[in-house]
Amino acid sequence: MNKLDKQYQQLLQDIIDFGVEKKDRTGTGTKSIFGYTIRHKMSDGFPLLTTKKMAWKTMVTELIWFLRGDTNIKYLVENGCHIWDGDAYKNYYYKEVPHDHMLDKEDFIKKIKTDETFRKTWGELGPIYGKQWRKWELPNYSVEHVEYGHDNNLYVDQIQNLINELKTNPDSRRLMVNAWNVGELDQMVLPPCHYGFQVYTRPTTRDEKIVHPGKYRAISLMWNQRSVDTFLGLPFNIASYGLLLEIIAKEVNMIPDELIGNLGDVHLYSNHIDQAKEQIGRDPYELPTVEITERNWYMHEKVKEHLGEKTLDEKLKSYRPDCFELIGYESHPKIKAPLSN
Repeated sequence: MNKLDKQYQQLLQDIIDFGVEKKDRTGTGTKSIFGYTIRHKMSDGFPLLTTKKMAWKTMVTELIWFLRGDTNIKYLVENGCHIWDGDAYKNYYYKEVPHDHMLDKEDFIKKIKTDETFRKTWGELGPIYGKQWRKWELPNYSVEHVEYGHDNNLYVDQIQNLINELKTNPDSRRLMVNAWNVGELDQMVLPPCHYGFQVYTRPTTRDEKIVHPGKYRAISLMWNQRSVDTFLGLPFNIASYGLLLEIIAKEVNMIPDELIGNLGDVHLYSNHIDQAKEQIGRDPYELPTVEITERNWYMHEKVKEHLGEKTLDEKLKSYRPDCFELIGYESHPKIKAPLSN
């Protein structure tokens, strides 16, 4: 049974019924509640909503972009992902002078693709998710588990550290990744909405060992989110962290267990209310599954002996959207809604 869509539909209804009207930075206005938890068992299927058609490749592309440590929209636009275009263009619009030579948004994106100098200046979003996940900078003194960046600054690769700890100390209560770097918030075009996640492992049960031979632990992931665009953003967040859990589980040879979202300011924009009501009235389909094929970086054993195993960083940077195959996805049609930047 698909319980995830039902949870999501109930959340939409709760916001409509009990939400308070609030102003917001975009000027759109919202109905908002505070504090909500989404829980999903990964054994019930991959957490991609079926009550509206989801843009699978867009979601996958953004997650790969985070894991690469990238913060420039070049990779996104080259792969057809445009969810950060508005933030980059808004940054350009308010900072570029003189305004009489201002590009419109369509020409702005074209120039991001073709002009390297322009791209380095205006395609950059600041030290957002990818930077914090992969290169959290430290003061210049000796610290364990750090590497030197190209600018000789010290940094922590939180994803690499997480994988190392899962392999060597899976019962640790410090299996966390944080994106809320207070010292760099003012350099970001948008402070992180989903600002951190934690993972937890447990021994597998006898039944799980039968179904998944050779896997002796199960892994869960819980993410925390301060601000939740419930209609457009949350479905992406759920699926993105579900896929991140699948990727981590595969890397450390564990079974994906439970996905949990702790949500803070959970809101519907005023121009999403009718769309939410339409989605509430739809009956869910069964959830799909996902297979990670690794086709872009798998090497034959003989080649591995000669070249050596790829590092985690090499694996993450060689992922492509077609490495992640969505199986058995059936959904209702998409529901269009405007994005507020």
